[in-house]
Amino acid sequence: MSNHIKVASQDTTGTNVFDLTVPELMEMAKKLRCHIITMIATAGSGHPGGSLSAVDIITALYFKIMHHDPHNPRWKDRDRFILSKGHAAPALYAVLAESGYFPVEELTKLRKLDSRLQGHTDRNLTPGVEMSAGSLGQGLSFGIGIALAAKLDHHDYQTYVLLSDGECEEGQTWEAALSAAHFKLDNLTAVIDRNQLQLSGWTRNIMNIEPVNEKWQAFGWHTIEIDGHNFDQILTAFEEAKTTKGKPTIIIAHTIKGKGVSFMENNVEFHGKAPTLEEAKRALQELE
Repeated sequence: MSNHIKVASQDTTGTNVFDLTVPELMEMAKKLRCHIITMIATAGSGHPGGSLSAVDIITALYFKIMHHDPHNPRWKDRDRFILSKGHAAPALYAVLAESGYFPVEELTKLRKLDSRLQGHTDRNLTPGVEMSAGSLGQGLSFGIGIALAAKLDHHDYQTYVLLSDGECEEGQTWEAALSAAHFKLDNLTAVIDRNQLQLSGWTRNIMNIEPVNEKWQAFGWHTIEIDGHNFDQILTAFEEAKTTKGKPTIIIAHTIKGKGVSFMENNVEFHGKAPTLEEAKRALQELE
Protein backbone atom coordinates (compact mmCIF):
# COMPACT_ATOMS: atom_id res chain seq x y z
CA MET A 1 0.00 0.00 0.00
CA SER A 2 1.39 3.40 -0.96
CA ASN A 3 2.43 5.80 1.78
CA HIS A 4 2.91 8.67 -0.65
CA ILE A 5 -0.60 10.06 -1.07
CA LYS A 6 -0.50 13.83 -1.26
CA VAL A 7 -3.26 14.80 1.13
CA ALA A 8 -2.82 18.50 1.71
CA SER A 9 -1.83 21.73 0.09
CA GLN A 10 -1.90 25.31 1.29
CA ASP A 11 -4.47 27.85 0.15
CA THR A 12 -4.01 31.62 0.37
CA THR A 13 -5.16 31.70 3.99
CA GLY A 14 -2.71 29.03 5.08
CA THR A 15 -5.49 26.53 5.67
CA ASN A 16 -4.88 22.94 4.69
CA VAL A 17 -7.03 21.87 1.78
CA PHE A 18 -7.50 18.13 1.33
CA ASP A 19 -8.53 17.03 -2.14
CA LEU A 20 -7.99 13.33 -2.78
CA THR A 21 -9.24 11.63 -5.91
CA VAL A 22 -11.64 8.69 -5.60
CA PRO A 23 -8.85 6.08 -6.07
CA GLU A 24 -6.82 7.91 -3.40
CA LEU A 25 -9.82 7.98 -1.08
CA MET A 26 -10.21 4.23 -1.54
CA GLU A 27 -6.56 3.66 -0.74
CA MET A 28 -6.77 5.93 2.29
CA ALA A 29 -9.86 4.13 3.58
CA LYS A 30 -8.04 0.81 3.33
CA LYS A 31 -5.12 2.29 5.27
CA LEU A 32 -7.47 3.60 7.95
CA ARG A 33 -9.12 0.20 8.31
CA CYS A 34 -5.69 -1.27 8.97
CA HIS A 35 -5.11 1.37 11.65
CA ILE A 36 -8.46 0.52 13.27
CA ILE A 37 -7.72 -3.20 13.43
CA THR A 38 -4.21 -2.64 14.77
CA MET A 39 -5.15 -0.11 17.42
CA ILE A 40 -8.14 -2.06 18.77
CA ALA A 41 -6.18 -5.34 18.83
CA THR A 42 -3.31 -3.59 20.62
CA ALA A 43 -5.69 -2.06 23.17
CA GLY A 44 -7.49 -5.35 23.68
CA SER A 45 -10.84 -3.57 23.65
CA GLY A 46 -12.90 -1.33 21.41
CA HIS A 47 -15.58 -1.33 18.75
CA PRO A 48 -14.33 -2.56 15.38
CA GLY A 49 -17.68 -3.24 13.64
CA GLY A 50 -19.13 0.25 13.68
CA SER A 51 -15.73 1.85 13.16
CA LEU A 52 -15.16 -0.12 9.96
CA SER A 53 -18.65 0.61 8.61
CA ALA A 54 -18.16 4.37 9.06
CA VAL A 55 -14.67 4.69 7.57
CA ASP A 56 -15.62 5.60 4.01
CA ILE A 57 -18.00 8.35 5.12
CA ILE A 58 -15.47 9.95 7.45
CA THR A 59 -12.67 9.59 4.90
CA ALA A 60 -14.71 11.47 2.30
CA LEU A 61 -15.45 14.26 4.75
CA TYR A 62 -11.89 14.83 5.96
CA PHE A 63 -10.03 14.25 2.71
CA LYS A 64 -12.41 15.82 0.20
CA ILE A 65 -15.46 17.65 1.56
CA MET A 66 -14.65 19.57 4.73
CA HIS A 67 -12.57 22.71 5.18
CA HIS A 68 -10.37 22.17 8.22
CA ASP A 69 -6.84 22.86 9.40
CA PRO A 70 -4.88 20.26 11.43
CA HIS A 71 -2.42 23.00 12.41
CA ASN A 72 -5.24 25.12 13.83
CA PRO A 73 -7.91 22.73 15.17
CA ARG A 74 -10.01 25.57 16.60
CA TRP A 75 -9.97 27.71 13.43
CA LYS A 76 -13.29 29.58 13.71
CA ASP A 77 -14.33 29.04 10.09
CA ARG A 78 -13.66 25.31 9.99
CA ASP A 79 -16.39 22.86 9.05
CA ARG A 80 -17.42 20.82 12.08
CA PHE A 81 -17.73 17.04 12.30
CA ILE A 82 -19.68 15.53 15.20
CA LEU A 83 -19.24 11.82 15.88
CA SER A 84 -22.50 11.07 17.67
CA LYS A 85 -21.74 7.33 17.67
CA GLY A 86 -18.76 7.97 19.92
CA HIS A 87 -17.83 4.31 20.31
CA ALA A 88 -16.56 4.49 16.70
CA ALA A 89 -13.77 6.72 17.98
CA PRO A 90 -11.04 4.53 16.38
CA ALA A 91 -12.29 5.53 12.92
CA LEU A 92 -12.13 9.22 13.79
CA TYR A 93 -8.73 8.90 15.50
CA ALA A 94 -7.29 7.16 12.45
CA VAL A 95 -8.58 9.94 10.17
CA LEU A 96 -7.33 12.70 12.46
CA ALA A 97 -3.88 11.11 12.67
CA GLU A 98 -3.56 10.70 8.90
CA SER A 99 -4.80 14.29 8.48
CA GLY A 100 -2.01 15.55 10.71
CA TYR A 101 -3.77 16.45 13.96
CA PHE A 102 -1.38 14.24 15.93
CA PRO A 103 1.29 11.63 15.09
CA VAL A 104 0.12 8.36 13.56
CA GLU A 105 2.35 6.53 16.05
CA GLU A 106 0.06 7.75 18.83
CA LEU A 107 -2.74 5.47 17.61
CA THR A 108 -1.15 2.57 19.51
CA LYS A 109 -2.09 4.39 22.75
CA LEU A 110 -5.84 3.85 22.22
CA ARG A 111 -7.60 3.33 25.57
CA LYS A 112 -4.37 3.49 27.55
CA LEU A 113 -4.16 5.37 30.85
CA ASP A 114 -3.24 9.05 30.34
CA SER A 115 -3.70 8.70 26.58
CA ARG A 116 -5.39 11.41 24.51
CA LEU A 117 -7.25 8.64 22.68
CA GLN A 118 -9.93 7.36 25.01
CA GLY A 119 -12.61 4.78 24.22
CA HIS A 120 -15.11 7.54 23.52
CA THR A 121 -14.12 10.91 22.09
CA ASP A 122 -13.15 13.73 24.46
CA ARG A 123 -12.89 17.23 23.00
CA ASN A 124 -10.75 18.37 25.94
CA LEU A 125 -8.09 15.75 25.20
CA THR A 126 -7.87 15.11 21.48
CA PRO A 127 -7.02 17.72 18.82
CA GLY A 128 -9.72 17.81 16.15
CA VAL A 129 -12.48 16.28 18.27
CA GLU A 130 -15.53 18.54 18.43
CA MET A 131 -17.77 16.69 20.94
CA SER A 132 -17.20 14.54 23.99
CA ALA A 133 -19.27 11.42 23.43
CA GLY A 134 -20.63 8.66 25.61
CA SER A 135 -24.37 8.21 25.84
CA LEU A 136 -25.86 7.78 22.38
CA GLY A 137 -28.50 10.08 20.94
CA GLN A 138 -26.94 13.43 21.86
CA GLY A 139 -24.83 14.24 18.81
CA LEU A 140 -27.58 15.64 16.60
CA SER A 141 -28.68 18.06 19.31
CA PHE A 142 -25.06 19.14 19.75
CA GLY A 143 -24.68 19.64 16.00
CA ILE A 144 -27.86 21.70 15.86
CA GLY A 145 -26.44 24.06 18.46
CA ILE A 146 -23.31 24.55 16.35
CA ALA A 147 -25.26 25.02 13.12
CA LEU A 148 -27.64 27.49 14.74
CA ALA A 149 -24.70 29.45 16.17
CA ALA A 150 -23.23 29.68 12.67
CA LYS A 151 -26.48 31.18 11.40
CA LEU A 152 -26.72 33.67 14.26
CA ASP A 153 -23.05 34.69 13.95
CA HIS A 154 -23.21 34.89 10.13
CA HIS A 155 -20.58 32.22 9.54
CA ASP A 156 -20.81 29.94 6.51
CA TYR A 157 -19.17 26.78 7.84
CA GLN A 158 -20.97 23.46 7.51
CA THR A 159 -21.78 21.06 10.35
CA TYR A 160 -21.81 17.28 9.78
CA VAL A 161 -23.16 14.74 12.28
CA LEU A 162 -22.64 10.98 11.99
CA LEU A 163 -25.36 8.93 13.68
CA SER A 164 -25.70 5.21 14.23
CA ASP A 165 -28.96 3.60 13.18
CA GLY A 166 -29.30 2.19 16.69
CA GLU A 167 -29.42 5.66 18.20
CA CYS A 168 -32.29 6.53 15.87
CA GLU A 169 -34.32 4.58 18.42
CA GLU A 170 -33.63 7.40 20.91
CA GLY A 171 -36.33 10.00 21.53
CA GLN A 172 -33.79 12.81 21.71
CA THR A 173 -32.77 12.16 18.11
CA TRP A 174 -36.31 12.89 16.94
CA GLU A 175 -36.68 15.98 19.13
CA ALA A 176 -33.49 17.22 17.49
CA ALA A 177 -34.83 16.34 14.05
CA LEU A 178 -37.86 18.55 14.69
CA SER A 179 -35.67 21.43 15.86
CA ALA A 180 -33.32 21.35 12.87
CA ALA A 181 -36.21 21.51 10.42
CA HIS A 182 -37.97 24.21 12.46
CA PHE A 183 -34.90 26.46 12.32
CA LYS A 184 -34.31 25.65 8.62
CA LEU A 185 -30.71 24.62 9.24
CA ASP A 186 -29.54 24.08 5.70
CA ASN A 187 -25.95 24.29 6.96
CA LEU A 188 -26.46 20.98 8.78
CA THR A 189 -26.00 17.54 7.24
CA ALA A 190 -26.58 14.37 9.22
CA VAL A 191 -25.51 10.91 8.09
CA ILE A 192 -26.95 7.64 9.36
CA ASP A 193 -24.46 4.77 9.33
CA ARG A 194 -27.19 2.30 8.39
CA ASN A 195 -25.38 -0.97 9.06
CA GLN A 196 -28.55 -2.48 10.62
CA LEU A 197 -26.75 -3.92 13.66
CA GLN A 198 -26.41 -2.66 17.20
CA LEU A 199 -25.06 -4.07 20.45
CA SER A 200 -27.71 -6.74 20.92
CA GLY A 201 -28.58 -7.66 17.34
CA TRP A 202 -30.44 -6.43 14.26
CA THR A 203 -32.13 -3.06 14.65
CA ARG A 204 -35.27 -4.43 12.98
CA ASN A 205 -35.65 -6.94 15.81
CA ILE A 206 -34.81 -4.63 18.69
CA MET A 207 -36.75 -1.51 17.68
CA ASN A 208 -37.58 -1.26 14.00
CA ILE A 209 -36.86 2.24 12.65
CA GLU A 210 -38.25 1.68 9.17
CA PRO A 211 -39.34 3.41 7.04
CA VAL A 212 -36.27 5.56 7.66
CA ASN A 213 -36.46 7.76 4.57
CA GLU A 214 -40.13 8.58 4.97
CA LYS A 215 -39.73 9.36 8.68
CA TRP A 216 -37.06 12.00 8.06
CA GLN A 217 -39.01 13.46 5.15
CA ALA A 218 -42.06 13.77 7.41
CA PHE A 219 -39.91 15.62 9.94
CA GLY A 220 -39.02 18.20 7.28
CA TRP A 221 -35.60 17.00 6.13
CA HIS A 222 -34.19 16.64 2.63
CA THR A 223 -33.31 12.94 2.35
CA ILE A 224 -30.72 11.11 0.25
CA GLU A 225 -30.10 7.34 0.21
CA ILE A 226 -26.73 5.97 -0.85
CA ASP A 227 -24.34 3.04 -0.70
CA GLY A 228 -22.16 4.18 2.18
CA HIS A 229 -19.11 2.42 0.75
CA ASN A 230 -19.31 3.94 -2.75
CA PHE A 231 -17.21 7.10 -2.84
CA ASP A 232 -18.88 8.46 -5.97
CA GLN A 233 -22.26 8.25 -4.26
CA ILE A 234 -20.89 9.61 -0.97
CA LEU A 235 -19.31 12.66 -2.61
CA THR A 236 -22.36 13.36 -4.77
CA ALA A 237 -24.60 13.22 -1.70
CA PHE A 238 -22.48 15.68 0.25
CA GLU A 239 -22.40 18.09 -2.69
CA GLU A 240 -26.20 17.84 -3.01
CA ALA A 241 -26.52 18.57 0.70
CA LYS A 242 -24.45 21.75 0.33
CA THR A 243 -26.76 23.07 -2.38
CA THR A 244 -30.02 22.21 -0.57
CA LYS A 245 -31.55 25.38 0.88
CA GLY A 246 -34.21 25.96 3.51
CA LYS A 247 -33.98 22.60 5.28
CA PRO A 248 -31.38 20.24 6.79
CA THR A 249 -30.23 17.16 4.90
CA ILE A 250 -30.04 13.56 6.10
CA ILE A 251 -27.94 11.05 4.16
CA ILE A 252 -29.03 7.47 4.81
CA ALA A 253 -25.83 5.54 4.10
CA HIS A 254 -26.39 1.81 3.71
CA THR A 255 -23.26 0.16 5.09
CA ILE A 256 -21.93 -3.17 6.29
CA LYS A 257 -20.87 -3.58 9.89
CA GLY A 258 -17.24 -4.71 9.96
CA LYS A 259 -16.76 -3.72 6.30
CA GLY A 260 -13.53 -5.00 4.74
CA VAL A 261 -12.90 -7.95 7.05
CA SER A 262 -14.83 -11.07 6.04
CA PHE A 263 -15.29 -12.62 9.47
CA MET A 264 -16.39 -9.29 10.99
CA GLU A 265 -18.90 -8.32 8.31
CA ASN A 266 -22.50 -8.45 9.60
CA ASN A 267 -21.17 -10.17 12.73
CA VAL A 268 -22.72 -8.65 15.86
CA GLU A 269 -19.99 -10.22 18.01
CA PHE A 270 -17.57 -7.60 16.73
CA HIS A 271 -19.76 -4.67 17.73
CA GLY A 272 -17.65 -4.23 20.85
CA LYS A 273 -15.12 -7.06 20.87
CA ALA A 274 -11.48 -6.62 19.98
CA PRO A 275 -9.92 -9.12 17.59
CA THR A 276 -7.28 -11.41 19.00
CA LEU A 277 -3.78 -10.93 17.68
CA GLU A 278 -4.29 -13.90 15.35
CA GLU A 279 -7.61 -12.47 14.12
CA ALA A 280 -5.98 -9.09 13.64
CA LYS A 281 -3.26 -10.70 11.51
CA ARG A 282 -5.91 -12.36 9.34
CA ALA A 283 -7.83 -9.09 9.04
CA LEU A 284 -4.75 -7.14 7.97
CA GLN A 285 -3.91 -9.78 5.37
CA GLU A 286 -7.42 -9.36 3.90
CA LEU A 287 -7.04 -5.60 3.79
CA GLU A 288 -3.66 -5.60 2.03
